[in-house]
Amino acid sequence: MKHTQDVFFTGSVTVKASGHHPELFFDLCAREGITVWNVKKINDTECLGNIRLSDIPSLKVLRRKTVYKLSFPSRRGLPFLIKKIFRQKPFVAGLLLSFLFVVFLSNIVWDVEIKGVHPEIEKKISQKLDAYGIQPGALKFTLGTPAAIQKRLLDDLPELLWVGVTEKGTTYQLEAVEKSIVEEQKATGPSNIVAAKKGVIVDMFVAKGLPLVKVNDVVEAGQVLVSGRLNDKKEQEDKNADKDDAADSKNGQLVSAEGDIFAETWYRVKTTIPLETSYQVLTGESNAKYRLKLGNLQIPVWGFKDADYEQTYKETNIKPIYFFKWTLPLSVVEEQVHEQESYQQKRTEDEARSAAVDQASKQLQTELGRDADISFQKVLHERIENGKVKLILYFKAKENISKIQPISQGD
Repeated sequence: MKHTQDVFFTGSVTVKASGHHPELFFDLCAREGITVWNVKKINDTECLGNIRLSDIPSLKVLRRKTVYKLSFPSRRGLPFLIKKIFRQKPFVAGLLLSFLFVVFLSNIVWDVEIKGVHPEIEKKISQKLDAYGIQPGALKFTLGTPAAIQKRLLDDLPELLWVGVTEKGTTYQLEAVEKSIVEEQKATGPSNIVAAKKGVIVDMFVAKGLPLVKVNDVVEAGQVLVSGRLNDKKEQEDKNADKDDAADSKNGQLVSAEGDIFAETWYRVKTTIPLETSYQVLTGESNAKYRLKLGNLQIPVWGFKDADYEQTYKETNIKPIYFFKWTLPLSVVEEQVHEQESYQQKRTEDEARSAAVDQASKQLQTELGRDADISFQKVLHERIENGKVKLILYFKAKENISKIQPISQGD
């Protein structure tokens, strides 16, 4: 009976043939390729048999060639069940509304979990998420992608080293890692302070150790600035020194030098600036479109009119639709069309030089750190080549050049 295993899904009907020797009609059906099963003779003039729903047109054509009368006492299978259900309009309406309600609830944010940070940072993250609209009760269609949320959090909270956003059903889970402030480890043994680079001393703050240089001295990289070796003469001249320190120095004790030495340093920076450049700017005008996506089919639901912009920049976000924890093969496509304008800028040599100074200054500040005080001095060399201004610039900086150097105990 393998040929009748799928009849529930395709549908079947019971046929009653009436006439002289009605079983011959079902024999004729079998000869014509119509599948018949469960043939049962009721009496001399009536016989029952089951056929597929799809074979009814062939059955009617065959009946016209005979004198038998046909009727269909019963129908079975999924097609008839669906038809019966759709006749019950209140039931179908309630079922559809229930499905839509569950889909709606499945696409609302019910909880936001933050892990991996201490309460103070967790509070800051929660405040930012609230500002982004990511909170219980928000529709997930209106929120950005997890990658976009991660980027915004990292931009807005510099104390975060990494953040991961995971969307699990109706819950947003965030795991974050804070930046560790690595404090410079103090020398555990005797040490000197040496110059990390060449410069002219402008300020000195020595907490421990014997200064070997003074303000306005020119020092070379690696030169000892503050010694961890104390001599008796220096200690005796310091009238305000602590008695214990004096006793230690007389015994020739080595100490760990502590202090900050600020020096004036110099840098040559090469940079190139084009005399003519182009860039795009968003005007602020935009047009939003929303479509329902099912496979390769997209059905517009909002924003049917195309924006009349000469130049556009498009952003497309695809948001899946959930039913409980399962992802439906249906999604919402949001397309933001922004108006964009292109500009051509021609710089004079003075403007190019000014832009080069600003660019090089920012680059040098990034390399030296925000504590360095940088000032532009002059242009050492300038030439124009292939529509670009190539410059060698001279900068002066005030920075901390102190560097800890351990003292070998065997010296």
